[in-house]
Amino acid sequence: MDIICEKCNTRLNIPDEKIPRGQQATVSCPKCKNRLTLNTSSPRRKNATPAVEGKPGSHTKKADSDSDYWDDDASLDFFEEGAKLALIMGNEAQQIKKLGRTIEDLGYRCVLAKNTRDAISKMRLHYFNLVLLSDGFDGIDLAQSPILQHINNLSMSVRRRVFLALVADEFKTMDHMMAFAMSANMVINGGDLDRLTSVMQHAISDNEKFYKVFMDTMVEVGKA
Repeated sequence: MDIICEKCNTRLNIPDEKIPRGQQATVSCPKCKNRLTLNTSSPRRKNATPAVEGKPGSHTKKADSDSDYWDDDASLDFFEEGAKLALIMGNEAQQIKKLGRTIEDLGYRCVLAKNTRDAISKMRLHYFNLVLLSDGFDGIDLAQSPILQHINNLSMSVRRRVFLALVADEFKTMDHMMAFAMSANMVINGGDLDRLTSVMQHAISDNEKFYKVFMDTMVEVGKA
């Protein structure tokens, strides 16, 4: 989609896949910082069939979907070209500070999520090379986290490019079996955050080597 900032007349080209269908998003102009609103919702058809409600007494329950956690005021931020982005979801200020310091040491640009809705909105608008999620973020256990559900529902070609690290006090850092069980690339004990930089550097390097042949093949066939 091509849009023009009405304040400075800068033309912006936003990939269609980054624009949520049927939703409203806000874009900040990288030149003048003017906020532009994108509204891709289509008007309801006149003869649209109304949704069928369940019979009285029935106990059907609709499963949560990504749209339940979409923020209508989500902003499509612009980052410098080639920047490696990391999304941090910590459960308290000191933990967030330690995780942020580690991520910056590894050369990533830190992006913080305020809550589950904000996190999923950011992941739908941006590609993150690294995602760090703590147990108890937004008051939700990892086992019930809609964020994990969102990541696990990504296509395999996208999921392989995301390094997912989970933080919890009951984890043993670099426990590969637990990481496999949680569909993560790495698990981290909450008490190991002060010595995390070298451990994560090693884990990320191993992951990149593991998928190198696959990624090279995807590039060759034009699917990367």
